[in-house]
Amino acid sequence: MSVRMFALATLLTLVNQVSGTPYVSGGDSPAGTDCSGLVSWVTNAATGRPVYGDRFHTGNIESALLARGFQYGTQPGALVVGWNRGHTAVTLPDGTPVSSGEGGGVKIGGGGAYQEQFTNHMFLPAPAEAVPAPDPVLAPPMSPFPPPPGAVPPPPPPPPAGPVVLMGQQAPVPPPPGAPVPPPPGAPVPPAP
Repeated sequence: MSVRMFALATLLTLVNQVSGTPYVSGGDSPAGTDCSGLVSWVTNAATGRPVYGDRFHTGNIESALLARGFQYGTQPGALVVGWNRGHTAVTLPDGTPVSSGEGGGVKIGGGGAYQEQFTNHMFLPAPAEAVPAPDPVLAPPMSPFPPPPGAVPPPPPPPPAGPVVLMGQQAPVPPPPGAPVPPPPGAPVPPAP
């Protein structure tokens, strides 16, 4: 399992475990939490910190996220946090939105980080995979994610730059210098002068 898949599985496990946790303002335990407590839990799990006990709030969320390695803006396939002065929510790398306080406690499928009310966004860059670079002649680059529906497949790789060797056949004999070049096989033969 790749690092990226492991991280996503860990976050999905966490949010499934805490889904339904009651809304408690300032809470930081399975007995209850608020929006920033939930976002603290998810970002703590994503950055290797203890889930509980290291929470932030909407007043210090920016500095807390910077300390955890987040960057300004959003990025597809990354953990994204959105917030304003009074509310925050998170969207997991696979696009799953998670929130607390939007009509109750912790809920998977709420508004997530991309709600219009959020004036600020930060993302945690996806971990780099420890995969050797493919040989560009033998393997085209591949994304770890499936293409979106209706995506156009990439063009085929270019033909090799070197001479083509035909297995089990004799190589054609090149014409002597200055001799006319014969037409390729299957091409119409021009009329004789």
